[in-house]
Amino acid sequence: MSNDENAEHPAEQPAENREDGRDVQPDGDVEQLRKELPAEVPAEPETPEVEPEPARQPEPESVSVEPAADAVEPELTGRQRLVKGLWPPRASRAQLIMAVLLFVLGLGLAIQVRSTSDNSALRGARQEDLVRILDELDDRTQRLEDEKQGLEDQRTELESSSNQANEARKQTAEKQKQLGILAGTVGAQGPGINMTVTDTKGAVEADMLLDAVQELRAAGAEAIQVNDVRVVANTYLTDGSGGKGVSVDGHEISQPYRFKVIGKPQDLEPALNIPGGVVQTLEKEQATTVVSRSNKIIVDALRSAQRPDYARSSSE
Repeated sequence: MSNDENAEHPAEQPAENREDGRDVQPDGDVEQLRKELPAEVPAEPETPEVEPEPARQPEPESVSVEPAADAVEPELTGRQRLVKGLWPPRASRAQLIMAVLLFVLGLGLAIQVRSTSDNSALRGARQEDLVRILDELDDRTQRLEDEKQGLEDQRTELESSSNQANEARKQTAEKQKQLGILAGTVGAQGPGINMTVTDTKGAVEADMLLDAVQELRAAGAEAIQVNDVRVVANTYLTDGSGGKGVSVDGHEISQPYRFKVIGKPQDLEPALNIPGGVVQTLEKEQATTVVSRSNKIIVDALRSAQRPDYARSSSE
């Protein structure tokens, strides 16, 4: 082989320089390669992979919104200021005790005023009813004035009469008749009213009839008779035995109850028909009441004169 062929194939080596099928470089070449290659870097130990933390979102900053300069708070009314001052309540124990005491005091005053005031009927009465009540009061005042004037005239007659003894006997006899009518020992007649109360339900009680008697007396009744019993100053009414009927001075009477009353009809009838009076009270109990005027009422039921047990005339 020529030198030219050796130059073209410098890498070829003899077969004996190969071991185990690998090429073995000469020692000089190996050293040269070692110099040219960089030094080996020791391998770093493996570190476990750490997942990156999620990025935190920045917290929103609180932004204070200032009211606009031109925004004006609406003015509160008096009631709104009062409510704002009272609610929510901020009361101490002493204030609560004082509030309870004031409430109890106010409640007591209200009950007392309501119980003592003249409430019921006259507040809701019509104008004509009020006028009629005023007329009744005027008539009653006039009757008292007439009675006063009559007594003064009697005194004048006794003082000026030439025969005072005869005049005294005359006035005494007249007074005896009047007292006999009031005591029920003699009969009487004159103008007045008739009142009939029909109670088919049996709801009328003794106190209702007693109210009627008292109202008639206040209106100027001079003689009263209920059915066949004469009503006098000491008359009493009770409920009948068994809850039926009414007893007048121990005499049981049954419906219809008939009243004969002598007096001024113009005063007696309106007194029974005033708002909340006798007639309306009886009608609430489903009793029928009929009142009629008459120019001649006869009261013929008599009472026996009772001698007093202890009282004696001072002239004896």
